[in-house]
Amino acid sequence: MNEPNTSADIRGGLGALLPLLGSDGEVIAFFAGVADLDASVPADFLLEDGVKLASGARLEQFARAGSGDAFCFVGEGGEERPVVYVSLDGEAGPLALGLLELVRLCLVAPWWRDAPERTAEELQMVAIEYREDVPDLDRRRDRAARALGLDPAALPSEAAVLTRLGELSRGPVAVACLVVGPEGDPLDPLFGTADRPG
Repeated sequence: MNEPNTSADIRGGLGALLPLLGSDGEVIAFFAGVADLDASVPADFLLEDGVKLASGARLEQFARAGSGDAFCFVGEGGEERPVVYVSLDGEAGPLALGLLELVRLCLVAPWWRDAPERTAEELQMVAIEYREDVPDLDRRRDRAARALGLDPAALPSEAAVLTRLGELSRGPVAVACLVVGPEGDPLDPLFGTADRPG
């Protein structure tokens, strides 16, 4: 597996990913059109009333899926903050430690939402079906990666990013990123059973 890019590789330097996700045509074409992550109209992003982190830390939506599901930063800071996904179906969980890690996930496995509870063989079939639906996936991914200042050849493997999703969903990050609904009850985990506070 190739070594991942560092944040120094990102075009424009630290904190430059989010503006590109919402303004660069090549990037929007891939992320909104293929990976179902739209960061182009941040004024439209508003979490449902009462959805928050159990810890009381800030939960800041920065993008959405076509369904209305939310991509959110956790806590204070910049693009290095953990990212959680909050679905309208009552599920939530961490996807990445930082926007760069989320970007890599979406570039490598834009079908990540289909990963929960699937075997390696089933995931391979999901990837094949996704590629049949988006036959120019590799070209679009590579163009988006280059527009972000990333080397497509240095992206992690599908197995690596999916393993990482599993690690985040079961570890201490899942506890720190626990999202509760309007009634104060924890939302269901995105991937398997996360470690929850007693």
